[in-house]
Amino acid sequence: MNKLSRFNITSLTLGFAFLYLPILLLILFSFNASKLVTVWGGFSTKWYVSLFQNEAFMDAAWVTIRVAAISATAATILGCFGAIVMVRGGKFYGRTLFSGMIYAPLVMPEVITGLSLLLLFVALNFDRGITTIILAHITFGMCYAAVVISSRLSTMDQSLEEAAMDLGCTPFKAFIKITAPVIAPAMVSAWLLAFTLSLDDLVIASFTSGPGATTLPMKIYSSVRLGVTPEINALSTLLIATITLGVITASWANKRAEANRIKDEQLAFAND
Repeated sequence: MNKLSRFNITSLTLGFAFLYLPILLLILFSFNASKLVTVWGGFSTKWYVSLFQNEAFMDAAWVTIRVAAISATAATILGCFGAIVMVRGGKFYGRTLFSGMIYAPLVMPEVITGLSLLLLFVALNFDRGITTIILAHITFGMCYAAVVISSRLSTMDQSLEEAAMDLGCTPFKAFIKITAPVIAPAMVSAWLLAFTLSLDDLVIASFTSGPGATTLPMKIYSSVRLGVTPEINALSTLLIATITLGVITASWANKRAEANRIKDEQLAFAND
């Protein structure tokens, strides 16, 4: 193995410092007793208490969590169907167009997506609110879910499903009994990814929201325009902790599922 040179070590150090030092400072100053976010006034958790007493932020947080949970669940289900069509659908008329529509939202600017959805809702005379935000988040979330699930589905041995159907299972039962447990880690990862994207979205939610439907990123953005407060630091710290917990959970679930799969294969090989 080649050893890292001083240049590589320095580059990595500066790169990680550039990425993570501002986050660490934000977390540190969320425990600042002073109202000035740039002047350390001692350790205190009063801004977390003040945050939970702020009804505007709590209402926005509840809207955001509700939108993220519903949209991530629907996006994962629809993304699973899309992945099955892409991987198991074979050749059919319009396959290229279908694949292009799956991948297009991944690279399309959020401004374009948000504006197009806004025009759609206006044309349909659809009142904007929480429902329109959920529909918008499902639109781009299911594309990410489809890509994640299809990558796992494409590596699965299809003969397992064929064997189950030869033994009398219907295609649906074979999917529930065989396919779903195999791709479950990918579905969990897709759900967490869609949940995180919905939790973080500002641009699309701004286009598709209406009165009484303010998400947390929108509330943070409107508050920061008037000046950064210690409550914003505390709220950002909680968001970072939530996302970090989700990433760790997804990683743990994938590793556990992979370990169980290897163990099952070893048991099957030993029985043979």
